[in-house]
Amino acid sequence: MIAALLGLAPIVLALLAISALFSAAETSLTAASRARMHQLEREGDRPAKRVNKLLSDQETMIGAVLLGNNLINILASALTTQVLTAAIPGPWGVAVATAVMTVMVLVFAEVLPKTLAILKSDDVARFLSGPTLLVVRLFGPIIYAIQWIVRRTLRLFGVKLDMAVDVLAAHEEIRGAVEYHHSEGLVESGDRRMLGGVLDLSDMDVSDIMVHRKSMVMCDADLSPRELVAEALEAQHTRIPLYRDDPDNIIGVLHARDLLRALAESEGGIDALDIAAILREPWFIPDTTNLKDQLNAFLKRKSHFALVVDEYGALQGLVTLEDILEEIVGEIDDEHDTSVEGVRRQPDGSVNVDGDVTVRDLNRAMEWGLPEDEAVTIAGLVIHEAQTIPEPGQTFIFYQHRFQVLRRQRNQITALRISAKLDEGVQV
Repeated sequence: MIAALLGLAPIVLALLAISALFSAAETSLTAASRARMHQLEREGDRPAKRVNKLLSDQETMIGAVLLGNNLINILASALTTQVLTAAIPGPWGVAVATAVMTVMVLVFAEVLPKTLAILKSDDVARFLSGPTLLVVRLFGPIIYAIQWIVRRTLRLFGVKLDMAVDVLAAHEEIRGAVEYHHSEGLVESGDRRMLGGVLDLSDMDVSDIMVHRKSMVMCDADLSPRELVAEALEAQHTRIPLYRDDPDNIIGVLHARDLLRALAESEGGIDALDIAAILREPWFIPDTTNLKDQLNAFLKRKSHFALVVDEYGALQGLVTLEDILEEIVGEIDDEHDTSVEGVRRQPDGSVNVDGDVTVRDLNRAMEWGLPEDEAVTIAGLVIHEAQTIPEPGQTFIFYQHRFQVLRRQRNQITALRISAKLDEGVQV
């Protein structure tokens, strides 16, 4: 009997070693960085190419590895049980064999190799990609049959699987990675905001960032050339919409460069300028256009300025290429920008905020988490939550902040004081 146990030991150890490789392959391949594998493949790394091939059909890869791992573990357990039941007859032999193999498999074939695979997932995945690919090719037909049975069974319960669709969207996976590395201190706050801004472009409409029509600088097209030149110089913008009779009736956009060129070429001076001849055709876009599409449209059309209209064609505001870029990199100021402090920090930790400051900008400035999908501006958020237009002096507490209305002009909140984040117990 001792001879049988000694003869069995190398076989069981060899089977456990193979099982450990299966476990390491499963963990490392699912945890490997796809971005790094793709980059290594582009650099000519063959193991990385095999890893990408395995990950392209992850369901089949995992199924083949699990099948091989279970076959090995069952075989090792069966051999151990056969020998030990001969030495210890009856149920006790089975119990001893179960206890021994449970410890051996758990420690040496599961926990140990998977721990190593997690620590060095990319390197282990590349090292085991060759053997794993052979196993997938060997067990592939069996796995396809198992998948067919599983899907048919789940379909009976109303569950339909489409493996062509990733369980986790690529954008959310990237966003999660950025947030994780930021929490670990590996990604700075500025880089986090920039990366988040890029990912948010598809989720935001131009109406979220546009300059509202009440804040637009426009000129009456019926003004004299001299008056228009004076207005253009005072506006401090390179592009100015011109309207006739009604501000909604935009007839063109006056570009400062075109105006300067016309002045240089005019023989009769400013009063002889033909403003209508140098106006650019206005570009109207719907207010539901998302920022990603609008950014692509700006680049394709080689234009940096668009007027935003609603579904009825009424003017809502304007959006520029700079506005979209600022959603990614933050506020862009140049020597002609007028500095407006929309967010003013107070010594007690609170901030005084202009009502037209966007919730997104306030979150970025203060590292807060106020909801950005309820309203565009901070005044709009207060009105949305209060379900009324508050009076000056009224105070509200929501989202763990205290909002006090400082000023109101007609039906518009123009200034608020917002406290720093309150304790959980203060929230109402």
